[in-house]
Amino acid sequence: MRPLWRCRACGADWPCQPARLALLVEYRDDRTALLVYLGTLMHEAGDQLAQLNGHTRPPGLNDRFLTWARARGQDPD
Repeated sequence: MRPLWRCRACGADWPCQPARLALLVEYRDDRTALLVYLGTLMHEAGDQLAQLNGHTRPPGLNDRFLTWARARGQDPD
């Protein structure tokens, strides 16, 4: 739920485990598109959460939105 970026079903930070699994299934044939989509949402979430947080972006957004979505064995560079 925006602008808090929490799952409407479980209340965990979005993307929660069920959302991650659903995204991996939805984008199973195009991991690059998934990463672009998540990167766009990460930017939006960072802006919205910073407004709620005294204009400070919360730490860990990269891990929360992108790191988990890289293909296994993929180099971080």
